[in-house]
Formats: sequence, C-alpha cells, structure tokens
Amino acid sequence: MDTIPLSLPIVMDGATGTELMARGMPRDAVTEQWVLEHPEALLEIQRAYVRAGSQILLAPTFGANRVGLSRCGAFHQVEDYNRRLVELTRQAAEGKCLVAGDLAPMGLSLPPFGESSFEEMVAVYTEQAAALAGAGVDLFVIETMTTMAEARAAVLACRSVSDKPVWVSFTCDEEGRTPSGTDVLAALIVMQGMGASAFGLNCTDPAVTAEQLARLTPYATVPLLAKPNAGAPGAYCTPAELAALVPAYAKAGARIFGGCCGAGPDHLAAVKGAVEQVDFSSFPPVERDPDVIPCASEKEARFITPDVDVGEMIECTPDLMEDILMAEEVSPQGALKIAILEEDDLDIFAENQYVVKDALCLFSDVPELLEKALRIYQGRAFWDGTEDLEEDFLREMAKKYGLVLL
Repeated sequence: MDTIPLSLPIVMDGATGTELMARGMPRDAVTEQWVLEHPEALLEIQRAYVRAGSQILLAPTFGANRVGLSRCGAFHQVEDYNRRLVELTRQAAEGKCLVAGDLAPMGLSLPPFGESSFEEMVAVYTEQAAALAGAGVDLFVIETMTTMAEARAAVLACRSVSDKPVWVSFTCDEEGRTPSGTDVLAALIVMQGMGASAFGLNCTDPAVTAEQLARLTPYATVPLLAKPNAGAPGAYCTPAELAALVPAYAKAGARIFGGCCGAGPDHLAAVKGAVEQVDFSSFPPVERDPDVIPCASEKEARFITPDVDVGEMIECTPDLMEDILMAEEVSPQGALKIAILEEDDLDIFAENQYVVKDALCLFSDVPELLEKALRIYQGRAFWDGTEDLEEDFLREMAKKYGLVLL
C-alpha cells in the first residue's frame, strides 16, 4: 500500500461547506453541482488553505456518489463529477500539497433499521472510489461517518480499486457515540483492522475531540486525526481559541490536524502555527498489554485474552436472536461463538448480527462461508483456531476484514 509522502505531523485543510455558504451557496444546494457552476468560489477557499499551510486539500466530492447526486438528477454522472471536482482542487493545490478524494455518509441503513443491503452500499462507494482513483487522488478520506456499515463499505470499496492510503473519520457526541449509537472506540478497532492508514474524529465539538481521542490512543496502531468544528454554528470559536486546543489534541495522540464546519483559512493558519510549536518527542510512548486483544461489535468495543472462553457454539437457527441474547447473559468472558455451516446460515446471521454486543468468534469449516460471514458482520471478529483452515486464507481474512487470529 502506498504511503503519504509527508512526515507526521500533518496539517489538513478546514471547512468547505460553511466557507462556500459564506460566498453565496444556498444552504439547500447540492454542493457538488454548485461548485462546478461557481468554481472561482472553491478555488478562492482552497488557495487560501494552501497559503495557510495546509498539506492536504479535500476535493469537494463529499456527496459525489450515486445517492447524493440523485438530488440534482446527476446520479448517472458520478465519474464526470468526481473527475471535474478533483481537477479543480488540483488546480488550487498548484503542486504544493496533496489532493484527497472525499467520501461521506449516504444515509443508507441495513435492515431492520433500513432497506439497503450491505452489497448495495459497497457498490455505490466502489463507483465513486473508482472515479476518484481514475481522477488521480493521492489518498482517500472517508469522513463524518456515523454508522459502521457505511464506513466498512467505503473502506472495502476504496481498497478494492486502489492501493492509495485510506483515512477514516467519524463524528460523535460527548459520550463518544455516533448518531447511530456506535462507540468511536469500536469504530477505531474495526477500521484499523481493515487497513485504514489513519483514524480520527471530525465535525465534533473542539473540547469533545480531545477527550475522545484520549480514549482511542491506548488502542490506536495508526495515526490519529483531529478535525473538529470551530464550535457550534452561530457561536464559532476564534482561530486563537481553536489553536489553543492543539497541544491537548497532540497530547491525546493526534498527529494529523485540521478543521471542520466554521474553521476557515485563518483557523488553519493558527492551527499550523500551534502544531509547529508542539514538541511531539516529549510524549511518552503508549504502553500496551499484549494479552489484551481488541475486538468489536457494530456498536461496542470488546477486549479478549488469548485464552478466551467462548462458551457453547451457537448455530444459526430461527432462534438465533434469542440464543445470542441468552449467551451474552451467561458468557463468562464477554465472548460468544457462532457457527456458519451452510449457505442459508448467512441470511439468518445477517438478519440478527446487529444484536451482538460481545466479542464474536466466527466459525466455519468452509472458507467461502467464513469470508461471506466476515463481510456481513459489522464488527471485528476473531478466529480461535478450532478448525484447520489454510493459513494463507486466514491471513487474507485478517488483512481484508480485520479477523483477529488467536
């Protein structure tokens, strides 16, 4: 996988949407369409970020997928929109910084909370990711994510079309929960397991950002990203106030910095100056217990040990939901084991996997079934070695889906 030709720390850009609205974009406009109709507005903003010291510009492709572009009837122009938007940002960058393809939530949900399939999500993101790769972006930034399913689909999509780095950023409240209820610590565990090159928080309250990054640091094996809002709309903090939080972000583990809603070029210039004043070498290395192994369900972070007891194996019957809930009540170490023995089991598992809260061991003696189950599962599962599958296959599952191999 390619790496960013920049050394840490890295300063990204700031807000695009709020800066465009300050230059006349209506609040209900389709941003991507408006930008192409008013390219001078974007160029002005992004050139100001370059002057402020940004090393990475996000192309304004936030909603340039089939679902987002359907709002203006351009759902069939995904490739064209992404190419033109990336070209604009490349023009603004003038070779002075890198250009990232921006992917964002579509608002689709899996059953029983929505009607979209996971493969539909993957297909929509793959179409956009391929367009961005074709446009020559230097990396992908999957940002403002709120659900594990869309984030996982976007990561799989990007990694299927390119070896460029993939960064993932979630948004959360003061409790570290996304609007869908996912703990961002669980999101970190899943995303870095699937090969994300960086993970972080964006579109978050400035103070909350530091608090939640500190929760992530002990388990992060990739650089952390801090891209907070400049306060709440109508009460934005000043550039100096945002910059004053940079040492706290750095102490909490951030090595990539930027700004989201309300953070303009002046904010980024102040953040850049503050980053340059931080002595990153003064922070002690993070100590990790090798016997504490992070796993995650769709919503919760879970930790196991190499000798974890998974209890009695659960088969995929029509009573799977009840069996999961019962097993989690009596599970001695917060782990359970579900068997995928035949093709029909996958449908049952897909319908009920959202109720899993504990660490999950997936079992199958058929490699193809195990991979399909890993793709369906919106968490990070583990393999306890009780079935003799090929090591090369298991390593591939670990690389692609984050399967933990005990």
